[in-house]
Order: sequence, then structure tokens, then C-alpha cells
Amino acid sequence: MNRIYLVRHGENYANISKEFSYKSVDYDLTEKGRLQAEQTALYFRQIQVNYLYSSPLKRALQTAEYIAEVINRNIETVEYFRELNVGDLEKSKPDKKSWDIYFKVMDDWFNGKKNSTFPNGENYKTLLERFYAGLEYVTKEKDNENIVVVGHAGIFLAGILELCSIKNKKEFVSRRNNNCSISEITLKKKKNKLTAELIRWADDSHLSGEAAEFIN
Repeated sequence: MNRIYLVRHGENYANISKEFSYKSVDYDLTEKGRLQAEQTALYFRQIQVNYLYSSPLKRALQTAEYIAEVINRNIETVEYFRELNVGDLEKSKPDKKSWDIYFKVMDDWFNGKKNSTFPNGENYKTLLERFYAGLEYVTKEKDNENIVVVGHAGIFLAGILELCSIKNKKEFVSRRNNNCSISEITLKKKKNKLTAELIRWADDSHLSGEAAEFIN
């Protein structure tokens, strides 16, 4: 059984501008985001982390770099953990029309319509396949290891909902998942199938001061 820490990246400009950011939109961390990453790194100083992985997007990779420096581990970027593919929305203005499309697809997903797809993007099923493939990759031939994965709110939320069989999905989705929050699961493979237990979700209690002043 491995223990996985899923760390959302620190604040970046897209959090402020409300832009969709999957691939071509790729901002650095803000000053506050760097402070959040620094405090998150100090949290992991108290844990024996064996492996550190990150989404290839700048906001995740830069957050991982703070953690890597403190725990003295190399970072491996993993494409599987890139944020959910919103397709054409990334090329659109982040206006009400675009966000209405986003929320419609998300509502569909959490109401069981897993084939609902972002325009030229992905659906719930393909996102889950990617998330599972990422977990398979980072836990391959590992046992009783502590593994940190730095990534994104969207893919972590969808993945945990399904993997941990969350019953009250609406309540779970309504919980805030702030920048640099930490979610924790235990993960094992049984009969070639991943099974997980959720230990905590979107915990940001390690952040303080300006780092804990989150954007709505």
C-alpha cells in the first residue's frame, strides 16, 4: 500500500483572471503562489517523501520545485496529471458564456452524464482514464512508499470522486479546494485494480498569513 499526497499548485495569474488554463495558457506562480508553495514545502519536511511528481504546467512544476528543495528529491514531470482538457474554452474569453459551458459539463459529470464533453476537449471517462494511468505510473513496482503528486483541482476532484467512491458528490464538490491544499489517499492494487481510501481532502491548514488569503 502506498500513500499519495495530491497537492494542488500555488496561485497563478489564471486564478486571478479566471482564464481557462490547460495547455497553451501557462502562467508562472504569483508572489502569493510562491509563498503558498514555500509553506507547503515546509509541511513536507516532517514527512519521509520517497518520490515527487508534477504536472508539466508551470504553476505545478514551480510548486514542486519548492518541495523538492526541502525534501531533497528530484521531480519527474508526468503528462497524465495535466489539468482537465477544456478544449476550445482555453481559446475563449473567460466570460459568463464560457463559464456557463464549463459548469454545464461539470454538472453533467457529477450527475452521471459521463460522456458530456468539453468542445474539442475531454469527457469524464477520458479524464478518469488519464488520472488512473498516472497513479498506475507513479506506483509501479512500489510498496509502502510516500508519494507526492503536484497537480490541479479539476483532475484531482474528478479522480477522487470516482476512485474513492464518494457517495454524496454534491456536498463533496461544494467543498473549497484552495491553492496548495493537500489531499491524501492510501492506494493499493488488488486483482489488477486500484483501490483507495480517502484520508483527507483539500486540507489547507498548513498555510497561514497572506498564503491563506484565498481567491473566491
